[in-house]
Amino acid sequence: MATSSHLEEGIDVTSGARVLECVVVTPEETAIQTPAQFIALPLFDGEIGIAPGRAPMIGRLGYGEMRIREGGNLYRYYVDGGFVEVVGNMVSILTQRAIPADQLDEAEIEAALSDAKKKPANSPETMAIRDRAVAQASGQRWVARRER
Repeated sequence: MATSSHLEEGIDVTSGARVLECVVVTPEETAIQTPAQFIALPLFDGEIGIAPGRAPMIGRLGYGEMRIREGGNLYRYYVDGGFVEVVGNMVSILTQRAIPADQLDEAEIEAALSDAKKKPANSPETMAIRDRAVAQASGQRWVARRER
């Protein structure tokens, strides 16, 4: 993926096309920083597509697939919840994890999903913990299966 050195106010000066600047930050690092023509994200209540010129917004991310279209390339990642902010042509994504889809191991995910479903849920707190673990593993499985 390219860096933002050739971007100027949402315009890719090398081609004249309007672009977004996408930055994905995890607690450990800036995982992705790239220009993009389109970004699709999983919100907690559905999916959203973001193109240049979109109105400003802040949204809560769900567990699932993030797609970044850059030129003729499509990059796919699993994102683990968090938030997205769109201001101008800047898309800032804060998430616990951003894992390239081709690095997801379906066997490990199936084991994690099985373990998550077996977690005790005898109080509202333990139910929330179990439900989150199931949602995370289900989101990873969906992204991994789309990668096949």
